[in-house]
Amino acid sequence: MNEIVNILLFMVSCILTNNFIFSRFLGCCPFLGVSSKVGTSVSMGLAVTFVMTIASFFCYMIYNWLLVPLGLTFMSTIAFILVIAALVQFVEMFLKKSSPTLYSALGIYLPLITTNCAVLGVATLNVNNAYNMLYAVLNGTFSALGFLLAIVLMAGVRERLESSKIPACMKGFPITLVAAGLMAVAFMGFSGLV
Repeated sequence: MNEIVNILLFMVSCILTNNFIFSRFLGCCPFLGVSSKVGTSVSMGLAVTFVMTIASFFCYMIYNWLLVPLGLTFMSTIAFILVIAALVQFVEMFLKKSSPTLYSALGIYLPLITTNCAVLGVATLNVNNAYNMLYAVLNGTFSALGFLLAIVLMAGVRERLESSKIPACMKGFPITLVAAGLMAVAFMGFSGLV
């Protein structure tokens, strides 16, 4: 029972308190680039969730079962990037075959998951915090769900802004940055929660 409570608190911490977009400011490139439509944002968030979860698992195994025993921990960043790149390539091939319209809608941002600092950041945080395999995978999954929440919320705000009266100098990217800043301030309210 106590372990379930710890996992629930860990989930709230990853999704709300330590949100990768609004608290850690990692993964902002796809957040700002793909968040113009809710449908595309959900797809991008799900792709990032898949990659972050699986990458957390494989990066944990490679780090603890290969790099540490061989004394090659200094190679962790390169190993993590290789794992992430392979996973993103798999997602890209899957989407190209199964949903060409979604593949073209995500555009350049799909291959950019490879260099998304949130994906590399979660693998690095797992190592730095010395999480066991369960918590490493949970950290990847819950952090990715926080990314999904942030990108979908932003897409909803941006869709509303399209039909709003906004001064010409603020239309487009400037009002998007203002909205993102206000959302980050709102997420700061969760900082004392967990």
